[in-house]
Amino acid sequence: MVTTKDYGKVAVLLGGRSAEREISLQSGRAVLNALLSRGVDAHAFDPGEQSLEALRLQQFDIAYIALHGRYGEDGTVQGALELMGIPYTGSGVMASAVGMDKWRTKLLWQAVGVISPPSVILEADSNFSEVVDKLGLPLIVKPAREGSTIGLSKVHSKQDLMVAYQQAAEHDSLVLAEAFIEGTELTAGILGETPLPLVRIEVAGELYDYQAKYLSDETQYFCPSGLPDDVETEIQVLALKAYRTLGCEGWGRIDLIRSLSGEYYFLEANTSPGMTSHSLVPMAAKNVGISFEDLVIKILDMSHVG
Repeated sequence: MVTTKDYGKVAVLLGGRSAEREISLQSGRAVLNALLSRGVDAHAFDPGEQSLEALRLQQFDIAYIALHGRYGEDGTVQGALELMGIPYTGSGVMASAVGMDKWRTKLLWQAVGVISPPSVILEADSNFSEVVDKLGLPLIVKPAREGSTIGLSKVHSKQDLMVAYQQAAEHDSLVLAEAFIEGTELTAGILGETPLPLVRIEVAGELYDYQAKYLSDETQYFCPSGLPDDVETEIQVLALKAYRTLGCEGWGRIDLIRSLSGEYYFLEANTSPGMTSHSLVPMAAKNVGISFEDLVIKILDMSHVG
């Protein structure tokens, strides 16, 4: 099947300079192959290897953002593209910047009643005993502005909290300690303004970390999720609210946990989700009959114009 719409010359932005470069390269290659299979004049463009100014010099008409993490998912590339007048996929500058910052995402969600696990900001001189007293054990420590669970630790004792803080601080000056919520890991993909079927995640270990996400063959994904229909619908409605609160556009993913007592705790937003063989938005789209190639084209169709 060849796409009849003429998108002009499309740059697939991939790689970049973030800690998620390798995952972005995988996503970008998959997106590029999908576009080429539909007859789109698409080309790989790695901002980690050439200046963004080259996009204008090479006369690209649209940028398909397959970048993850800093300098690609945090509003910086989005702002540069707007200054150059080049439409791009996904959310705009504000939603991208806020969505990349887990702490500020939590503050906005709290303001509209979207529940997130209790948390505090950690600093080198924080009273770690008080943090444990407030959040309990185990707890999660993570950089506030990294993705793919990079720098994330699960802390089981007060003695381990300082080490976890130091590990997270290597990736970001803003470090978040968060109460650990035991329950079911779920993710809600959103395409345009439509929530996709939920994906339920089961990990072999105790944590859905980088290893479990990208390297392990033991992590299991279930779509349909197996949740009762009314529960799934309720979560989808809340996920769409969380998405809209941040000002997200085009597509995205909202991650959450359903606790053992049935409460929903929203963890973070992804404004440029993965598009790899392990990725969850393509999995959810496939469940409603949207092929990977069709998904890529739908996202391109919703390109953001600044």
